[in-house]
Amino acid sequence: MSGVGPGRLFAVVGPSGAGKDTLMAAAWLRRPDLHLVRRVVTRAPGAGGEDCDCVSAAAFERMRAGGAFALWWRAHGLSYGIPRSVDEALWEGEDVVFNGSRAMLAEARARFPDLTVLHVMARPETLAARLAGRGRESAEEIAARLGRAGYALPDGIVAVRIDNDGALDDAVEAFLAALQPDRR
Repeated sequence: MSGVGPGRLFAVVGPSGAGKDTLMAAAWLRRPDLHLVRRVVTRAPGAGGEDCDCVSAAAFERMRAGGAFALWWRAHGLSYGIPRSVDEALWEGEDVVFNGSRAMLAEARARFPDLTVLHVMARPETLAARLAGRGRESAEEIAARLGRAGYALPDGIVAVRIDNDGALDDAVEAFLAALQPDRR
C-alpha cells in the first residue's frame, strides 16, 4: 500500500514536554473513533512517559529491515518507528494520529502527501517542569532537550499550531478543531 487512502493522517510534533501524548489521549476520549498509533521505541520498558512498544536496538533494526515501519527515525539517542499498520487504517478511512518528530516531517510528507501537521508548543518553563516531572531524564538530558525546543519545522511544512501552556481543555479543543472537518 502506498500510504494514500480515504483516511486522514495527522502528525503531532513539538518539543519534548509540550504534551503531545497527553493531548492525543485526551482527544481520543472525546473522539474514540480516532486511530492513535502506538510507536515502537528503543527505550527500556517502564522508563515512563508515552504508551509505546519498547524494543531493543537489535529488535528495532530487524523490524526496520523487514519493512515493519511506514516511517522511522532516530532522535535523542533512540530509534522510533510508526508501524506499517497505518496504511491499512488509512485505506479503511480512519483518521490516524501519530506522535512524530519535526526532523522526519519532510520524509513523512513525501510518503503521505496529504499529511496534516499539528505543532504542539509550550513555553520553556512549562517544558522544563514537565520534563523534570517525567523523571526519566537527567538534568543534562533535560537541558539538551530544552536546547532543541526551538527547532523549526522543515521548509515547506505548514502546520496548525496548538498552544499547550494553559488549561488542558483549551488545548484539547484546539487539537480537535484542527481535526475538522470531523467525519464521525
